[in-house]
Amino acid sequence: MREYILEGCVDSVESAVIATEAGANRLELCSSLVIGGTTPTAAFFEEVQKSCRNRIHVLIRPRFGDFCYTDHEFSIIRQEVRSFRQLGAEGVVIGILTPDGRLDRERMEILMDAAGGMSVTLHRAFDLCADPFAAVEEAASLGIDTILTSGQQNSCLEGKECLRKLTEQSRGRVAIMAGGGVCGAAIRELYPATGITAYHMSGKRSRDSAMVYRRNGVQMGAGGLSEYEIYQTDRGMIREAVSVLHEL
Repeated sequence: MREYILEGCVDSVESAVIATEAGANRLELCSSLVIGGTTPTAAFFEEVQKSCRNRIHVLIRPRFGDFCYTDHEFSIIRQEVRSFRQLGAEGVVIGILTPDGRLDRERMEILMDAAGGMSVTLHRAFDLCADPFAAVEEAASLGIDTILTSGQQNSCLEGKECLRKLTEQSRGRVAIMAGGGVCGAAIRELYPATGITAYHMSGKRSRDSAMVYRRNGVQMGAGGLSEYEIYQTDRGMIREAVSVLHEL
């Protein structure tokens, strides 16, 4: 595959460096990847800028949960888009839905204006919309560059048939980027079935905390998450995906 995008989704500078060195040719920065990602800090963005020579897109998501936002949350999203544009991000990753599951066109138009000349990706809010094919048309008419989607399933392989249909419908007006369980093996199966050339992956594995002293029985957040288990991008998983993309 001569032209492709392999976007590494990262929530630490260490993961950004690993993904870049392993061959990911774009980064999506976020915080709290274990809960699906939220907006990263400006300081994190600037540290990645200093540490990685790569294209950087920034996830703008003010909280965990649905994509139907209050006026205050929308104001925050708009300000974050403007802020990261001023900091020099190549793109932003955004998405807002109406209560009935449609793309919120009015608010998305405001965000597109705030983005200026940045690339815009519609994130996996798309996978929670009521009619993905109508949403493709809305996204194309808004001037959105990319839709990140698993084909409205938990993984891209489960959503393979939907991804194929979305790619056919888009006709290059908006790029379809496969996400959700992407790895080398998934790319090998998806590409001939769908023709998709853009992929999004975290390639994360857990590593043990550097803490020697450990307080048991105290949790800082959601149950089931350990303070002594750190998730980080795995170099080998990114390299394997890059190898498959070159082979294809």
